[in-house]
Amino acid sequence: MPSKCRQHGINRAPVGPPVAAASIYLDHQATTPCDPAVVAAMAPWWSEGFANPSSRSHRPGLEAAAQLGRSRQQLAAALAVPPESLVLTSGATEANNLAIKGLCEARLSRGRHLITVATEHRAVLDPCRYLERLGFGLTVLPVGTDGLLDPAQLEAAVRPDTVLVSVMAANNEIGVLQPLEAITAICRPRGIAVHVDAAQLVGHQRFEPLKLGIDLLSFSGHKFYGPKGVGALVVAPGVELMPQLHGGGQEGGLRSGSTPLPLVVGLAEALSRALADAPERAQRLGQLRQRLWAGLQVLGGVELNGSAEQRLAHNLNVSFEGVDGARLHSALRRRLAVSGGSACSSASGEPSHVLLALGRSREQAAASVRFGLGRFTTAEQIDQALAWISTQLQQLR
Repeated sequence: MPSKCRQHGINRAPVGPPVAAASIYLDHQATTPCDPAVVAAMAPWWSEGFANPSSRSHRPGLEAAAQLGRSRQQLAAALAVPPESLVLTSGATEANNLAIKGLCEARLSRGRHLITVATEHRAVLDPCRYLERLGFGLTVLPVGTDGLLDPAQLEAAVRPDTVLVSVMAANNEIGVLQPLEAITAICRPRGIAVHVDAAQLVGHQRFEPLKLGIDLLSFSGHKFYGPKGVGALVVAPGVELMPQLHGGGQEGGLRSGSTPLPLVVGLAEALSRALADAPERAQRLGQLRQRLWAGLQVLGGVELNGSAEQRLAHNLNVSFEGVDGARLHSALRRRLAVSGGSACSSASGEPSHVLLALGRSREQAAASVRFGLGRFTTAEQIDQALAWISTQLQQLR
């Protein structure tokens, strides 16, 4: 049965179900098409190199283990972390759960209070609320109208029993970049662990989590032109976690289960390739985003969601005035693959919790659109999207 989060492909590099020729894919923050070079790198490990890396009593297993080691080294080099700090997972959701629950369980004797932010992904908010139901204290900090956390509010929320602060690096809906250095500067002297969901940042900017003072960092391959179903958690040296999956003891005992070697090969190859063109890509997509934003402003009644400066180059999230949100999205989807929020949020029809946290009304949140530009987005596609949006707004208004 297809996942509710399964996304459409794009014209030049289709993935998933077929898309009509006229469709323009502008939902790269939900998922990206797998780089053909990444697919090629994975190919041998589905067939002749199929052995289990944990089966080291024979040559095929040893060869698979050697490749796993090479891919782990490749990932570690890209993030400037020790190879042993990487815990391979099925993606950022699993990594977030391991980081949050695993850290809190490991530090039960030190305290039972954690802090997060109202605009976090559900893969962070839900594990935090799960722990709250088990008796942990939970503080959910607000953000400003620009979507940014005020470090002073974080400092005021810290308690003697605080063991973890979890803050997203780049928001998956509005693309804002949180002040990670200021956050770690508050937490490190107090011995509070910092977890960062970096699913939207890894592969789009080069940065070194350990140098920033980050203790736990989650990411997923499919956000930077890699395969779905694989990601990792960076665990800083000296940080102890309790495993959430028990079994064969893979990944240093923190994540049991047979390692999906082809996916790990793809993860490492995708990250290396994404970082290689990240500066050029960010510059080009930033220009295309400005082209899109300028064109939308001409239409009138369009408001930017989130900071204009502190945001990802390939993200634009706006609210349209004077239109019904459901009718707007129904009209846009005939030509555009765009989103009204997180691709993996609940299908309950509730408006984005991120936009509500910014102070948007339910009506404004429902009439909001996230545009996620990607490696193959062109100026022609942006102009075509603007023309379609203009036509639909005139009819809806």
